[in-house]
Amino acid sequence: MVITGATSGIGEVAAIRLAELGARIIHIARDEKRAAATQAALKKANPAANPVLHLADLSLLSEMRRVARAIAAAEPKIDVLINNAGAMVNKRQVTADGLEKTFALNHMAYFVITNMLLPNIVDHGRIVVTASNAHRGASLDFDDLQSERGYRGFGVYSETKLMNILFTRALARRLESGSGARGITANALHPGFVATRFGDQSGGVLGGVIKLIKPLGAISPEAGAKTIIYLASSPDVAGVSGQYFFECNPTTPTHEALNDDDGERLWKISEGIAELPADDSPWLV
Repeated sequence: MVITGATSGIGEVAAIRLAELGARIIHIARDEKRAAATQAALKKANPAANPVLHLADLSLLSEMRRVARAIAAAEPKIDVLINNAGAMVNKRQVTADGLEKTFALNHMAYFVITNMLLPNIVDHGRIVVTASNAHRGASLDFDDLQSERGYRGFGVYSETKLMNILFTRALARRLESGSGARGITANALHPGFVATRFGDQSGGVLGGVIKLIKPLGAISPEAGAKTIIYLASSPDVAGVSGQYFFECNPTTPTHEALNDDDGERLWKISEGIAELPADDSPWLV
């Protein structure tokens, strides 16, 4: 199983619990120190397996491509891909690619890594996408996807979580159609409001508010990871695709998240931004 965002919070819990179930974990991380701690925990959870760490900054297109190529070359058969890395940034930041950072990390990394690893995902494999109920209330302005005209940290984060669901649904449609369909599924999930370090580095008023409200009703990372683990491993969801889950049950996202025309439009824009060379894995069309 390949997972991003496994060095803390729900991602780390999910990786460790899946390792305990017998999975060999390949994880992508940015922080070397935290990644080393996760590696140690994974080895303890499953001494017979050989967890693999790849360091990469998933806010940069070049790093997304590099790490995806490295994993594709080393892992010819991938059973499960879990897209979980994400961030919420209080003040607008622009990456070296000219992309707004939240958009790059929370959406483009999922898009690029999924497409590049797809040829290695086995028949009837699974793709799991961590979205959020933060998408509720969000809508996409296709004339300002990079939030240049106005930036609100939580608002931009919410828009990327909406993108996660639109992407998952568009991906599921592509995986299900055509004579070359291989039974691969793609599902998104809301983990719940979880008491993790997520958002603590947002800075400003946003970061302060997040720290204040976490003790008032946030669930544990263990509870928040349950739906990731379920979608990655349970036989109950074999063959289920294109759904949005909460507490291990399918639930209905917003009308905006069900707008498949927006999903197709977002896919085409993302495809243009990613600009993979012709010798890389072909995009789903």
